[in-house]
Amino acid sequence: MHIRKAILLMTVTLTALFANGQSSISGRITDANGLLAGATVKDSLSGKTAVTDLNGTFYLQGLKTGRSVLSVNYVGYKTFVKQVILDSGTNEVPTILLSNVVSQLSEIIVRSAVASSQMKALNIKKNAPGIMEVLAADAIGKLPDRNAAEAVQRLQGVSVARYHGEADQATVRGTPFAWTSTLFNGTRMPSASVYGTRNSILDAVPSEMIQYVQLSKAITPDMEGDAIGGSIDFIMRTAPAKRTFNISAAGGYNWRSQNGTYNASLVYGDRFFKNKLGVIVASSIWDRNWATDELALAYNTNLTGAARNSINSMNAKRYFGKRRTYGINAGLEYVFNPNHKVYARVLSDKFDDIRPVYESYYEFNSNRYRFSYRYSFYETAINGLEIGGSHRISEKTKLEWRGSEYTMAFTLNTPPNYNEKGLPIAQFYQRLSGKFGNLSADGRKYLRFDSPDGIGDDPLNIQPALTNATADALDPSKLLLQQLILYKLNQKEKDKVFQLDFTTQLSDKFTLKYGGKLRSKNRFGEATPMVFIPSAALGVPNSPALVKLSEMKTAAYPLPANFFSELGRPFNNLISTPITKQQLYDIFTSSFFTSKGIRDVSPLTNATTQQSGDENAVAGYLMGTYKPHAKWTLIGGMRSEYTDITMKGKKVNAATKTVSDLLTTSNYFAWLPMLHAKYSVSDNSNIRFAYTKTFVRANFTDLNPSTTEDLSGAIPRLSRGNANLKPTFSNNWDLMAEHYFSNIGLVSGGFFHKKITNIIFTNTANETINGVNYLVTQPQNLENSNLTGFEMGITRRFSRLPGFLGGFGLEANYTHVVSSVEVPRITSSGVVMDKTSLPNQSKNMWNLIVFYEKYGVSLRLAGNFRGKSVETIQQQLGNDFYIWSDNNFTLDLSASWSITPKLKTFVELNNLTNSYIGLYMGNNKDRITSREWYSMRGQAGIKLDIF
Repeated sequence: MHIRKAILLMTVTLTALFANGQSSISGRITDANGLLAGATVKDSLSGKTAVTDLNGTFYLQGLKTGRSVLSVNYVGYKTFVKQVILDSGTNEVPTILLSNVVSQLSEIIVRSAVASSQMKALNIKKNAPGIMEVLAADAIGKLPDRNAAEAVQRLQGVSVARYHGEADQATVRGTPFAWTSTLFNGTRMPSASVYGTRNSILDAVPSEMIQYVQLSKAITPDMEGDAIGGSIDFIMRTAPAKRTFNISAAGGYNWRSQNGTYNASLVYGDRFFKNKLGVIVASSIWDRNWATDELALAYNTNLTGAARNSINSMNAKRYFGKRRTYGINAGLEYVFNPNHKVYARVLSDKFDDIRPVYESYYEFNSNRYRFSYRYSFYETAINGLEIGGSHRISEKTKLEWRGSEYTMAFTLNTPPNYNEKGLPIAQFYQRLSGKFGNLSADGRKYLRFDSPDGIGDDPLNIQPALTNATADALDPSKLLLQQLILYKLNQKEKDKVFQLDFTTQLSDKFTLKYGGKLRSKNRFGEATPMVFIPSAALGVPNSPALVKLSEMKTAAYPLPANFFSELGRPFNNLISTPITKQQLYDIFTSSFFTSKGIRDVSPLTNATTQQSGDENAVAGYLMGTYKPHAKWTLIGGMRSEYTDITMKGKKVNAATKTVSDLLTTSNYFAWLPMLHAKYSVSDNSNIRFAYTKTFVRANFTDLNPSTTEDLSGAIPRLSRGNANLKPTFSNNWDLMAEHYFSNIGLVSGGFFHKKITNIIFTNTANETINGVNYLVTQPQNLENSNLTGFEMGITRRFSRLPGFLGGFGLEANYTHVVSSVEVPRITSSGVVMDKTSLPNQSKNMWNLIVFYEKYGVSLRLAGNFRGKSVETIQQQLGNDFYIWSDNNFTLDLSASWSITPKLKTFVELNNLTNSYIGLYMGNNKDRITSREWYSMRGQAGIKLDIF
């Protein structure tokens, strides 16, 4: 309350000091394709300038009354000049329409929304206070990117993680995914990551909902501070300057599932009551069938010596499912007058992922087959409401406020008949009468290059080499139901946020911005494996016989003819007849459990798999913008964020088999100084420097206070969370240069460095408690790290070439990142520090897009590359057993033809090269832990602009 009174008093004081009754002018800039953000508006008499915001609005103040001349500069357009007569107070000019394009681009601009989109992005970037990349809606629509993560992969310095062929997470400059802040309209998005991390899952956000994507690589004090990697802000669609109504529809095909897809979207915007009321509605649906084949190997890393590289099991897995992404984004704004505006937005997105999975194993250690079937219905939903306003409370002071509530939830809604919801898995085993063959002298299965005696298999063609091939073929009449698992996966996070920002122009050269943000976060998460085993498998006398797969209701294996077709179908002998979805549901019923003697053998430690927490954060900032010279802009300030966390969990004592409640609290301040300098070498060239301090909060799973004690083994073990974890901090330095071409182009490049402290890592150590020596695992603030890199990019149109050739263009960007971190490992001789790079950090990332735009035709061939990166650090095993993601390159194609100015047809193709997603262990890419193929997909359709 005291803070609010102080802010109010400061505002009133500044208002009284600087309200001087001078003339000011406001208006909007647009072109034929919509509002123009990033346009520079200049008053010729005073030399004062302003830049239009994302709604195309500008405001110039402190002007003299009488006749003046306004000029508007915008990359791709010739300078626009307009005479105006200024009265005292605020003058509102009619919307300024830019239409006089650079001569070489006239045909391209008129017939191509892509060119207009690139102009918007480049102008916003050019006039941004910080180091920023921008992507506009039209550019997103011209590539086959159907969710938010796939859209941002085209930006310089961004890499994505792919889940079964579709991007779902994004990170900046190779930092861990949780280190990149994902925002909706300037406010950090809640997360429903299944692993309890803070990185947002973006496959639930259709790309049609997005107006702009702004990637801030060096944030300013008025932005959320938990963003070591960077900040990706998804700006939702807002009301247009004039009536807009367009629809699109497409049908497609997935080459692996051999099924169809469809996609449709609708965008309607209008203004009423003399343009005071603006409305926008954007909705979309993307329904597709999908399939992947995944080869997964598990190794005996619990053994010693060379045997650690022997193969425990091989799984030839097929996913064959259906996905649906749909959502609606609606907004209202009411403009009372040039000085006062209020707005409301609502967002509701949903991603349904129906996932039947067929798993066929060689279990070499157990000398058996395993056949597993699961059917899951995952739902990820984002729902939110936001209200806000913008008010010019004096000639020199502007107030902006915003309140929002967003919820993201990840749930599993199967099976329908059991008293618990979760992921149902039925596992059948078939023991061999003989043995697996082609084993090494130690009796174990190896890849050829890891075998002690050279006897082994090719990683992409592992064969059973059965000693009794006739009797030991995979057989539904020999596959016995021996284990059931119901995996309860639920994550939900709700954020309530209120933000207040004041901007006061103290002089022609100095502007002060200050304000604060309050956030209340509530989170619940669980990942609980419930295990059920038939009594007969447990050796209980007089138990019902184990059920054979052949005795159940079964269905045909989906498309067996293309099972691992990329490898020449080496695993056809593992194709079996799966049970039906309904049979799986019927298994998970009380009546089936009773009749077959199935018992719940879930571990007592399941109580620790649930955690809930409340996090309250209060942020305040002070930021000054100083322009000592027409060529210089300096931005400096401080942001402070206070975080208070309460976590609830359970403690399990394995010896006494008791469960007790735990409640922990923690709090901390983050002080974040920042400085930006921008030097305009010319109207089209900038050099930028930035120093920023940023941080990231600990993941909720790491803050879970639950403790598990295990006395069953030879070594007593203790695993616990750490509610006292400190946040990770980073000091960031950036130096970038950029030059803009008049024909909608850019060349840029620069260097960056991050010095990171308090990296959170799961530590393993010995600890004596009450005379007992435990092996303890716990996340701690252990290590520091450095990350250094450079990036460069170019967007160039060859419009000066004659005739047909003038339609070609190129977009390319490259980022190189090097990081180092030391990981402690306990050995018999003491603690050894292993050196590696940061998790998820790729050394090399690049995009290359070749495009053609002329005569109403638009063609884009886009390649995206993400280099290898460490994904899992297996601390006690050392570097040779870390899990790495393999290089990934995808090639996509899009094409459109404007039949008329309002009607166009388009074609989109993804993954033309049928690239795989791969993981491997150690320093050999052929030591596969997972390799997945998801084939090509595509669609064709039409888009109609009714207005």
